[in-house]
Amino acid sequence: MSHNVIALIVDIVNSRKLEDRFGAQRSIRAAFEGALRVHPHLRPLWPTVGDEFQAVFPTLGSALMATTHVRLTLPDTVDCRFGLGCGETVDVDELAPGAIQDGSAWWNARKAIVETHRREHKGEPYLRSWFISTTPREAGSMALANSFLLLRDASISSMRPRDRRLTAGYLIGHSQSELADQEQISQSAVSQSLRRSGGAALVVTQQELMKGEIS
Repeated sequence: MSHNVIALIVDIVNSRKLEDRFGAQRSIRAAFEGALRVHPHLRPLWPTVGDEFQAVFPTLGSALMATTHVRLTLPDTVDCRFGLGCGETVDVDELAPGAIQDGSAWWNARKAIVETHRREHKGEPYLRSWFISTTPREAGSMALANSFLLLRDASISSMRPRDRRLTAGYLIGHSQSELADQEQISQSAVSQSLRRSGGAALVVTQQELMKGEIS
């Protein structure tokens, strides 16, 4: 049993309308593989039923960093939702191929992705993520995290592909000159993109959250 971890449920936006669902699934796995190379996790992404995936993170901060990274690095034709739940996880059948888990973290993650769907279709079409915790001491972190997720998802949803790539590189510590070389543009153009798109502000906000209550 693991206490106070973050369970993550991922599903694909408009999966039934995609021409290549398997390609979309591969893209999501690849984006997570890139994110989990640099962000702490307890269990890497694994597929479940249909178009869903799951993963487990040690802290809310690490889950937020990883999901930000994933949204920024997905191809322009693929998007996904995230339900994040704080609580405990329990291995139901340790003998099964790939441990089957239950626990309050997964119940909360399921509630969170349902809430993401509800909000997305009721006036917040840019929203892709929500966080739920039933631990009383996490109430402040829940409000703070969801305020961040509303702004994060609105910002990323409005970015152009290059803006996302530059923000993703900046998030993991690449310098503006390194990003300029990668994109074959000037450092001034990188700076302007990060400022105009909100990418620079998003990265600084994420870093401040990691220092403070969400850690």
